[in-house]
Amino acid sequence: MDTQNLFYSSTNGVLFNKNQTTLVEFPGDQGISYTIPNGVTSIGNGAFEYSGPTSVTIPNSVTIPNSVTNIGNNAFLFCRQLAQIYFQGNAPAVGANVFSAPPVVYKLPGTTGWGLIFGGANVRLWNPHATTFSVTGGQFGFNIAGLTNAVIVVEASTNLVNPVWLPVATNTMSGSGTSSFSDAQWTNYPGRYYRFRSP
Repeated sequence: MDTQNLFYSSTNGVLFNKNQTTLVEFPGDQGISYTIPNGVTSIGNGAFEYSGPTSVTIPNSVTIPNSVTNIGNNAFLFCRQLAQIYFQGNAPAVGANVFSAPPVVYKLPGTTGWGLIFGGANVRLWNPHATTFSVTGGQFGFNIAGLTNAVIVVEASTNLVNPVWLPVATNTMSGSGTSSFSDAQWTNYPGRYYRFRSP
């Protein structure tokens, strides 16, 4: 996109309006994950239509009411590989025919405006938590309880004052909503802290 264009701009092939508050169109890239950038307040009509991201994340800084307030008509139409969407804010307004093959929509505790269905997709609470801590075979680990078939990234940091969180594992929850995690590197650190995030 020409930087002199008065109406549109692009970043990594994704088309936005000029000031990048509206995601206009996602390219036809197949099988990739995409995080909507900070500052986006609207997802345009058909923005993800006929594209094939495997996951779309609306990040924590894109929250309601300060950011994403609307998902337009046909926004994810024909994104058949899209199985899960994680929302980190309140429910935005939603247009018609948002999904053709509805993914599972995950919301965070304490957010508002959600019903059981969002744009034709089932809404579930994203609430993983650690249980049953142990040291087995020289490795520290714990079980994770939460939603069935959800994908959870385990991150670790050695400092909670100025944390740098690094991904150490990606777990897919079982059909019973459980998974196990073990850290073979845990003895390399005097202290290590863990947290969960969506992919």
